[in-house]
Amino acid sequence: MNKINHEYLLSDRFEVAFNRIHDSLKKLINADTDKFTSLVRFGSTHKVVGTYRNELYQYAKLRNALVHERKELGFYIAEPHQEVVVRIEKIAEILSKPNYALSIATKKVICFEYDDQVEKVIRVLKNYPFSQYPIYKNKEYFGIVSSTAIVKWAADHLLNSILDLSDTKIGDILVYEDQQLVTFAPKSINIFEVEEIFEKYHQSKRHLEAVIITENGISNEVPLGIITAWDLIELDYTID
Repeated sequence: MNKINHEYLLSDRFEVAFNRIHDSLKKLINADTDKFTSLVRFGSTHKVVGTYRNELYQYAKLRNALVHERKELGFYIAEPHQEVVVRIEKIAEILSKPNYALSIATKKVICFEYDDQVEKVIRVLKNYPFSQYPIYKNKEYFGIVSSTAIVKWAADHLLNSILDLSDTKIGDILVYEDQQLVTFAPKSINIFEVEEIFEKYHQSKRHLEAVIITENGISNEVPLGIITAWDLIELDYTID
């Protein structure tokens, strides 16, 4: 009797977790379908869905066996193992409660004013060797300059092994930068929503360099973090 009850609870837990995943996929994916496997297929562009895609397909088959082949209460033609139930519950938790995007953002954002002297900038870069630095003009976002552009500028202004830094502002280096698209998002945004932003730019054949996170997603606010496409690629949803 105890064994049957334990198995029933496993099946019940599996169905609850499966339904949580289904609801999360419907919220996450803008598709004209409620079919679980179709949502998984359409949603595979999201790192988390792509990570568990094959497992989710298998869970759909098991769920169909559990629900559609059931002939009486408490009897299941297929019964999930405890390991399977624990795993699907963990995946359901990840999908239903996505992390805030700030959790993967570069937290220490070094930004400069348009009129900052290059000498000052280079001193800062020595201690904070990031790849990109937002530039502001009159407290409004103006552009983004990369370490590559700074190196190009330095190469052009190197004379007899001497680099003259006098009277040069960081704004002058922006001409060495291919103007890169960035957008802003509030700190309340989650990782899935940031993935959607990058995907929309990709679909419109525009390369989005970064999403800058601020308090309310406004361009004249202090940047709290920067997220690039590479940050999303490096996301690891592996369950130990």
